[in-house]
Amino acid sequence: MPLLPTIRGPRDLARLTQEQLTELAAEIRTFLVDSVSRTGGHLGPNLGVVELTIALHRVFESPHDRIVWDTGHQSYVHKLLTGRQDFSRLRKRGGLSGYPDRAESEHDIVESSHASSSLSWADGISRAYQVTGQTDRHVVAVVGDGALTGGMTWEALNNISDDNNRRLVIVVNDNGRSYAPTIGGLARYLNEVRTRRTYRDMQRGSKQLFDRLGKPGRAVYRGTRGAMHGFLSRFAMNERMYSNLDIKYIGPVDGHDEAALENALRQAKHYELPVLVHVITQKGRGYAPARQDEADRFHAVGVIDPETGVPLSKPSDSRDWADVFGADLLHLAEEDDRLVGITAAMLRPVGLAPLAERFPTRVIDVGIAEQHAVTSAAGLAFGGLHPVFAVYATFLGRALDQVLMDVALHRAGVTFVLHRAGVTGPDGPSHHGMWDLAMLQIVPGMRIASPRDGATLAEELAEAVAVTDAPTVLRLPKGTVPTDVPALERLDDGVDVLTRGDAEDVLVVAIGVMATQGLEVARLLGEEGVGVTVVDPRWAVPIAPSLIDLAARHRLVVTIEDGVRVGGVGTRLRQDMRAAGVDTALNEIGLPDAFLPHAERGEILAESGLTAAHIAKDITAQLAGTKLPAARPANQPAR
Repeated sequence: MPLLPTIRGPRDLARLTQEQLTELAAEIRTFLVDSVSRTGGHLGPNLGVVELTIALHRVFESPHDRIVWDTGHQSYVHKLLTGRQDFSRLRKRGGLSGYPDRAESEHDIVESSHASSSLSWADGISRAYQVTGQTDRHVVAVVGDGALTGGMTWEALNNISDDNNRRLVIVVNDNGRSYAPTIGGLARYLNEVRTRRTYRDMQRGSKQLFDRLGKPGRAVYRGTRGAMHGFLSRFAMNERMYSNLDIKYIGPVDGHDEAALENALRQAKHYELPVLVHVITQKGRGYAPARQDEADRFHAVGVIDPETGVPLSKPSDSRDWADVFGADLLHLAEEDDRLVGITAAMLRPVGLAPLAERFPTRVIDVGIAEQHAVTSAAGLAFGGLHPVFAVYATFLGRALDQVLMDVALHRAGVTFVLHRAGVTGPDGPSHHGMWDLAMLQIVPGMRIASPRDGATLAEELAEAVAVTDAPTVLRLPKGTVPTDVPALERLDDGVDVLTRGDAEDVLVVAIGVMATQGLEVARLLGEEGVGVTVVDPRWAVPIAPSLIDLAARHRLVVTIEDGVRVGGVGTRLRQDMRAAGVDTALNEIGLPDAFLPHAERGEILAESGLTAAHIAKDITAQLAGTKLPAARPANQPAR
């Protein structure tokens, strides 16, 4: 009889024998491969934490004890063991989130899943328990080795050591990689610990010694292994990195030996002081296709064949935005040796791999350290280079101060390429790139472009890297690059006119890939006799003067953007129109100021009113129900 269906909560694990726990781990891996291959999701990270998650829930009493995951994409096993075993709609509307979600379970704590934050959460929770007298509650933070490259982790460690009278356990899940192999001095140190011959030889020798004593000897070996790991680590000087922080160090521990993990975690639990347990795991453990994937160990997959790991989606001629950007940047870099790329532990997802392969010394991976990346970029610009920091839009918010005070204030020529801008879909509220347009507009001197297709991406990237005295931004959505949308004409200040109606009734300002919705809106309204002009400003910020002139000649202006409405491009255009004395009515269409759930991009756009049919209907109602001014003659200037 399968064991996994009998686990309705963490306490059900207590009745299982060691042999049954081994069976359960195997069942969980089979379940993950079978389920995630059908839905897509983070497969490799979860295959690597099966035994660790089992051990955590056997040693600690969630939710009385709190477990914080950093990052949350490694929480699938945690979901299974806390009663959530319907993965049929994982990361789809109405199904389980791909990250911890408080609405799903009392066992979930942190939903944001932005790396390197868990220790600060754990520090705060454990301090609160100390102050409120809840001294019987433990707090456990599971942090990946990649997250240790983020400065926030070390700020938290410094504060945790400042007051060590707390029941706080830090588990470092060390698999040597975040998306790809973890980089930097810390990664090299952990790799040395992971592979040190002295440690391996002593571990192997001690096991052989106890094996010679037969079954009793093996029992003693299992029972003392947690302590043995602590002894071996001290002998090998592995704890020196944490000794000055007054944090007890245990490890390294085999992250796929459940008994050893339990022993180490119980030892940590009983210290009643901050303890760090160093656990060595394998990303993609137990699944051959993942282990053979040197790039990222199947970090995240789409729908795949569970036997081979081969994607089941049909081959397509469509191009991904990251791929097109990567090719364009490489082409520019071959002509301009000032160009360098920067990534925060995401070389391949952001399209910098081609540049790194062609010019290895011209791509810098800083780890999960966006703040450092931005300020370092300012330094690179000061030194005569033009850095291009390619990063997910949702993660740039972590470095807004550096964008303001280090780049913009110093008029540094730095280009930010924001991937997955706008609605991303299945990854949910923490990963939608919907705040960048509103957030970055407050930066003095900032110039923001939003390409609508591959051709404009190439043009705008070349224009961006030519700017040497101010920051520039290109925002790229998730998914494939649409078919090129040609312009009827390009105005003197770079605005593209995509279509003109028979009359100047409505001016639609479509930002980036929303150009396709804008053109469909024009078609729908044209069938009702409404004349629509659709423009793509190309550079959304600052507002082009020609947009003010066009607004003055139309009865209604409508802006369409896939960023949050509040403080978006529509707001900026409204302010500039008012400053120019143009009183044309303006309708700002964008995303609500809310945390949007995980769902398909099309579903979220539809619910947010960002479909062409919905927009056209709203415009028709506004034209019919509002006394709008008549169209101003084309030769009449704006006031």
